[in-house]
Amino acid sequence: METTSMKETSSEPSASPRIRRAQRVALALLVVSGAVNYLDRGTLAVANASIRGDLGLSMGQMGVLLSAFSWSYALCQLPMGGLADRIGPRRLLGAGLILWSLAQAAGGLVATFGWFIVARIALGIGEAPQFPSAARVVSNWFPLRERGTPTGIFNAASPLGTALAPLVLSILVVSFSWRWAFIATGAAGIVVALVWFALYRDPERSRLSVDECRYLDAGAERGVIAPKVTFADWRELFSHVTTWGMLIGFFGSVYLNWVYLTWLPAYLTTERHMSLLRTGFAASVPFFCGFIGALSAGWFSDLITRGSRNAVASRRNAAVVAMLGMVAFTIPAALAQSNTVAIACISVVIFLANAASACSWALATAAAPPNRVASLGSIQNFGGFIGGSLAPIVTGFIAQKWSFVPALLTAAAIAFIGAMAYLLLVRKPIPEQSAHAAAAAPSGEAPAAQS
Repeated sequence: METTSMKETSSEPSASPRIRRAQRVALALLVVSGAVNYLDRGTLAVANASIRGDLGLSMGQMGVLLSAFSWSYALCQLPMGGLADRIGPRRLLGAGLILWSLAQAAGGLVATFGWFIVARIALGIGEAPQFPSAARVVSNWFPLRERGTPTGIFNAASPLGTALAPLVLSILVVSFSWRWAFIATGAAGIVVALVWFALYRDPERSRLSVDECRYLDAGAERGVIAPKVTFADWRELFSHVTTWGMLIGFFGSVYLNWVYLTWLPAYLTTERHMSLLRTGFAASVPFFCGFIGALSAGWFSDLITRGSRNAVASRRNAAVVAMLGMVAFTIPAALAQSNTVAIACISVVIFLANAASACSWALATAAAPPNRVASLGSIQNFGGFIGGSLAPIVTGFIAQKWSFVPALLTAAAIAFIGAMAYLLLVRKPIPEQSAHAAAAAPSGEAPAAQS
């Protein structure tokens, strides 16, 4: 019979070589799938001018096409967290990879505007599981105290993929055609899906030792079982000002970020008169800066939180400062005559945009009750991608009627409103009292004050 001393029991468990190997494989696959995810959604932006010329689309129609992905992606965000918990990230993300890769390849075969919209909607549905599944993978394979760094790593895949898109895809578009850019990236996604199914395993399907289980459970509360979240609990989140502040705030942050994500290559070729190959290099620089921003933001947010008594205020303030920086540097990016100055300012904006996004996700963990972190995070992300859906449309029509300068200034104003929503509305955490508890209270008893 195995015996364990009290000293050994209280000591902090460490990861076994098998756990470390599984962590490295999981993170590597998440970074690769996340980069392909953003490479696929960025193909339309890189091939913007070629597609408009080939299909005879106006700037306004291209704005609608650029936003079609975001609408389906936003609407599918809310159920994906529950699906990742129910069926596991291996099956959910694997199925999503196959669906979005087929939709991406179909984009290279379409001949009409309508069918292109259908392909982009399918792409949004397929890509929706990526980040909820990634969060679940980190929760599965990393103990509570070690989840910050892997979360920053898988989030950094989004600017990495966006940075690679103009470098890789502009060569494909120039050397072959925009259709081959879609087909090649779709084929790459199928390969990644096969590798994902071959190498990744959810830990509940692995035979873990007692010490390995102790390591993965380290830092989790013991003896406290959070009640299961009901629809009433989820709906009750909307009765709090904090929820609306986060939803509106992320709307502004993602709106400005998605103006650059969807229109930057076209802006550089149309407004700045750069060649497609030069645009491919110039458009990649800001997103490599965003990659650094995503990696560093989680660490910085943790740093300032350690010196603060109010975790919500410190996380919120980090997001607000980053968003105000986005606003400040977008103005010279729009007005500067020098292409070099414009690219430098845009690089700072994208760095701060990815930092703001990481801080906003960290805010959800501080503001939500423990059993509703994913629910609050998905509501915030839903608001963000409503902004991401509107940004390409509004930008396209403003650029078509006037120019990109008022489009960028409009986006900066919307981001400023979002920063103020965070600052003024997100004041305190949402109380743990559930909708069930509120319903069970005596009818004459006043409800608790809401945040």
